Amino acid sequence: MEKIIYIEGMACGHCKTAVEKALGALDGVSKVEVSLEEKLAKLILDKNLDDAILKNAVEEAGYEVVEIK
Repeated sequence: MEKIIYIEGMACGHCKTAVEKALGALDGVSKVEVSLEEKLAKLILDKNLDDAILKNAVEEAGYEVVEIK
């Protein structure tokens, strides 16, 4: 399963790494790719995760979730 999270507030490599670590630490996330240019994170999931869990992880890292598809 793939999800795309649109994120505001990322501006540098540190931001990218922080989001990758926050999402990658969640049980069920097998791959995370963050694009600063596109302002999004692409996730490959091993199991279905509620969008609220994904949103919370990003927001705890200090960024704003705009949309999850």
